Order: sequence, then C-alpha cells, then structure tokens
Amino acid sequence: MAIDLKLIDKLLANYKKPEDIIGENGLLKQLTKAILERAMQAELTEHLGYEKHDPAGHHSGNSRNGATTKTLKGDFGEVPLDTPRQRQLRTEDRRQGPDALHRL
Repeated sequence: MAIDLKLIDKLLANYKKPEDIIGENGLLKQLTKAILERAMQAELTEHLGYEKHDPAGHHSGNSRNGATTKTLKGDFGEVPLDTPRQRQLRTEDRRQGPDALHRL
C-alpha cells in the first residue's frame, strides 16, 4: 500500500522544528498510537467476526469488554495505548494478545 503524499503534506502543515515530529508529543508518537490502536481494533473485529456495536455480537458469548491502557516502549520513548479487551480470552489469544506488542 502506497502512502498518500498529500496526507503527509497535511500532517506536516504546521511543522516548524524537529521536536514537532520526534518530540514528546510529536507526530511520530501520535501516528504510532493511532495506527496501533486502530490495528488492534481491526484485529479484534476480525477475531470476533463482527463490527463494534453490531447486533450480531449480542449474546454471542464473546464480545468487546472495554479497553485497558498498556505502555509501548521503544527507541522513541513511551506511548500509552488503549488496548481492546474481549470477554472470553483463550490460551492461544493470550500468546497473541497485547503482549505481542513487546515484539515491536
């Protein structure tokens, strides 16, 4: 998938100094947080087999159960992530779940 250069230009519209990108509240951390949280939501949707708020999930035995905050640590510092939870967590899910973020 190619990245839309117009989107990059829009994200950098207010760029003035390197800290705007790599600083404590810079674009890199904001993008990392947004992309990973959306990816985890998409992964949970795929796993459960229905979208958030879809009536198909009612009384299914497994559904979304809010989120918990985890901290992703990297060369760029720490980023708090809201990781989605599900009601029923199987052993194989535990191996692939939020701890999988430690492999990033």
